[in-house]
Amino acid sequence: MKKVILGLSGGVDSAVALVLLKENYNVKACFMRNWDSLTNQDVLGNPTIDNPICPQELDYQDAKKVAESLGIELLRVDFVEEYWNTVFKYFISEYEKGRTPNPDILCNNEIKFKAFLDFALKENTDYIAMGHYAKKGYIDGKAVLLRAKDKNKDQTYFLSQLTEEQLEKALFPIGDLTKKEVREIASEYNLSVSNKKDSMGICFIGERHFNDFLKNYLPAQKGKIRTLDGEYIKDHEGLIFYTIGQRKGLGIGGLKEYDLEPWFVVGKDIKTNTLYVAQGYHNEYLYSNKCIVKNVVWRGSRDLNRQFSAKFRYRAKDTNVTLKWLDEKTLEVVYKDKERAVTPGQAAAFYSGEVCVGGGFIDTVYMDLERRKY
Repeated sequence: MKKVILGLSGGVDSAVALVLLKENYNVKACFMRNWDSLTNQDVLGNPTIDNPICPQELDYQDAKKVAESLGIELLRVDFVEEYWNTVFKYFISEYEKGRTPNPDILCNNEIKFKAFLDFALKENTDYIAMGHYAKKGYIDGKAVLLRAKDKNKDQTYFLSQLTEEQLEKALFPIGDLTKKEVREIASEYNLSVSNKKDSMGICFIGERHFNDFLKNYLPAQKGKIRTLDGEYIKDHEGLIFYTIGQRKGLGIGGLKEYDLEPWFVVGKDIKTNTLYVAQGYHNEYLYSNKCIVKNVVWRGSRDLNRQFSAKFRYRAKDTNVTLKWLDEKTLEVVYKDKERAVTPGQAAAFYSGEVCVGGGFIDTVYMDLERRKY
């Protein structure tokens, strides 16, 4: 039997993936520790959580119960240093640039399908497996990433930047199941996590407020909130706390000289520390029809003379796009149907039908020839 090591997270999805793998593989499970939750502080000495028991440690206890109930060996591997250097430093540097990064995608690229894969190969393993909602298929003998059966849970957006080599070594056991079916299997096997809620938010922040966490690493400099015409509205608390399209937390309302429509973030200027806002969910400045995507990982033929769609955020609808290579890892992405709040720092995932062919990070955003202040 082929050997597999599954990343067991302590959630129901990876637990059911373990159940399914047992039938056809010689399988072990492994819990990845990516953040120094045991000391309640990071490598700089900043506190990482408010609670005495970190959710990560509770997840480990859940993973341990699942592995024991199924008679599977559970390993525990420490990727704290790798996570800090390849994920967290990037996360902070992007905020410094006024962008809105997605650490989950980088965690997949650098930790789960790189550091963990390297660890597994040293253990003489044939494959690694994850509890992601995605499928792997083959076209012309090469591994391809396919959308999951459960379109509401499909996670190919987060896996879009895996290389062909990483994908070749990966298994996604629950890709042909719905979330409902996953929970039914968990209940059938009396798994302790059968009714556990899905994890939300960013793992290293724990129970603390996101803005409070960022203040440990980035100095928040107050600045001016202005309209696109330059009219001063009030001061902001720091550009790092705002993202394009944001409505909550602006504290703007009841201004006599303006109508009652809600205000939204529509731009940032790092040089002047200015936050730009405008009224209306469908304000025209929130829309674009072109963006430049960099650091693209592409799988399969690089011929772009076919129909493609893109997702500019998780669970967003597919947008038909025209792609053009600007260099080896940079794409010009044009979308005739305008899109709202396409945000630098976020990922763009590209599809050809059901196949996710690649992805990269949004760099600049345009409406026709005008570059947005994003």
